[in-house]
Amino acid sequence: MLEAAGCKMLTVHGRTRDQKGPLTGLADWSYVKAVREAVSIPVISNGNIQCMQDLERCLEETGAVGVMTAEGNLHNPALFTYQNPPAWEPALEYLDLSEKYPCPLSYVRGHLFKLFHHVLSVPENNDIRIRLGAANTMEQFRLIVKELKALYEPHHNGLVRWDQTVETDSQNLILPPWLCQPYIRDTPENYVKKVEERRKDSEGKMGSENKRHYEDADGNPISRKKMKKLRRISRRPEKPSHIPSERPICEKCVNPLGSKCEYKLCKKCCKERCYVDNLNCEGHRILVKKRREMAKFYASQENKNKIENGIS
Repeated sequence: MLEAAGCKMLTVHGRTRDQKGPLTGLADWSYVKAVREAVSIPVISNGNIQCMQDLERCLEETGAVGVMTAEGNLHNPALFTYQNPPAWEPALEYLDLSEKYPCPLSYVRGHLFKLFHHVLSVPENNDIRIRLGAANTMEQFRLIVKELKALYEPHHNGLVRWDQTVETDSQNLILPPWLCQPYIRDTPENYVKKVEERRKDSEGKMGSENKRHYEDADGNPISRKKMKKLRRISRRPEKPSHIPSERPICEKCVNPLGSKCEYKLCKKCCKERCYVDNLNCEGHRILVKKRREMAKFYASQENKNKIENGIS
């Protein structure tokens, strides 16, 4: 149907709509192959592309003309170059681009968490992870990246030995955490099993004496949700509070005056004064005088044209 409608190229993701988040699981390339065999237009395969070896296997199994990747590139921007650079290299380059082409700080924070996912998962770096989550300026982001670089560059250059080269309880070799590398999700089966275990555990503690109680700084009992909010706030001490500051009051009423108003009035009072006294206020963008002058000018021009054309 798509091909008949004029589609010239098609990208197929080998996952169902329900496979997302912790239930992502593996993409099934057989669906991509089935679509590729059913159409005559080029097909792009998407899903399970975490390294160049995945790309080669995907093209061989599906017969697609190319691949598309999303999460793989977020963790390793050099994925298609057969390289695993130290995470601080693309991070510093990204920060330079973000300063040249500004974007929301939440985007920057999210990209850095992806690039440094494995480094920040090291227990010794928990403090750095918390500070990265609380950072709200480009300078703070840059300082954290440089701090991680200073910690792991000696290991990367071979000046300091790194001993954690195999997985726990196995002999599988692993990449050092400071290198860009794919993020391997837990299987959906394990996730569902863990959720069920947590549910049973919480049900067993309901109404028991072991149930955790939370208190604020004054010792007053609070909910778990409130405690989590207080902890988030405490991790961002430099974040400005949302308490409104006192503002000067309008000279004619109790409303706050406009900070750029030439007459120290609120917008409503300023508009009334400009209308009565034939004034302009650039701060409030109220241009009564200017518009009246323009109206008079165009009216005089219209009368002049009528006289010139012999119409009185």
